[in-house]
Amino acid sequence: MAVVLGIESSCDETAAALVDGERRILAQRIASQEAAHAPYGGVVPEIAARAHAERLAPLIEATLADAGMSLADCDAIAATAGPGLIGGVIVGLVTAKALAMASEKPLIAINHLEGHALSPRLADPALEFPYALLLVSGGHCQILRVEGVGQYQRLATTIDDALGEAFDKTAKILGLGYPGGPAVEALARQGDPQAVPLPRPLKGSRDPHFSFAGLKSAVLRAHESGEYADADIAASFQQAAIECIADRLNRALGKMDEVTALVVAGGVAANRPIRDALKSIAAKHGLQFVAPPQALCTDNAAMIAWAGIERLGQSDPLDTLARPRWPLDPDAEPARGAGVKA
Repeated sequence: MAVVLGIESSCDETAAALVDGERRILAQRIASQEAAHAPYGGVVPEIAARAHAERLAPLIEATLADAGMSLADCDAIAATAGPGLIGGVIVGLVTAKALAMASEKPLIAINHLEGHALSPRLADPALEFPYALLLVSGGHCQILRVEGVGQYQRLATTIDDALGEAFDKTAKILGLGYPGGPAVEALARQGDPQAVPLPRPLKGSRDPHFSFAGLKSAVLRAHESGEYADADIAASFQQAAIECIADRLNRALGKMDEVTALVVAGGVAANRPIRDALKSIAAKHGLQFVAPPQALCTDNAAMIAWAGIERLGQSDPLDTLARPRWPLDPDAEPARGAGVKA
């Protein structure tokens, strides 16, 4: 039975995991940096990179010990090679290269977005290609047609900010701390989602791209006005985000060839009201709805190890470079107005 060691260090989670070909997570450890970044209201790249460098080696050793295994028992070493904060990505990839060279095992350089894109297949053996994917996280907001491993057609992306970033900024404006997504969701339960008149950027536009910068600015203006309760702002922001997602996703699905399911992945996929809205959209289009467990929504090494399992038999050279940007569909047309985020 094939076993892959996965390493994830693209943002503020230092993680290692062992996954086998039967979709079993044999061991997994995640070292959170939330406390280190909380005073700044967001991730500080230099702090993140230093924490990865300090924690990763002992974390990998502990993960192997948890499974009662050694590197000799692994068939490959898979590591995130991008996209992400370049300092952290370098730490994880260089560590993986050293382990691969020392153990004479193949190195598999994984696109972090592909880790998210394939993670639902780790949790659901019945999920087959092709499927529609909504990838929503702190750094990414995309709609893709997943045709197979390494085969992605991007139909939509954000022209400015990702939805997870908008959640974090809203939390910072409301003084809720970091990470912002769970805090905004919790406060929103106490508020009226119709109380604050917030925009729905790009709703009704021809192309199914996203935009959340204007929504963030509107949240700031509503808070500074002093006219609205924080809970109402949180609830209204979350409702606006849901309506934007629904409108954009319905438009994208209308342009998509036959797919087996609607899949959601990424950190924002842990938001319960968003999941409920996506279930309704899937039902409307006659699609199965698939969402990985919450533990696989946020950054983790199990999804990287599973992507390595999916790519087993391939290998990457030891001079593979870390990439701060790495699109899943490099041939996708640039989104109008997106600039470097196209």
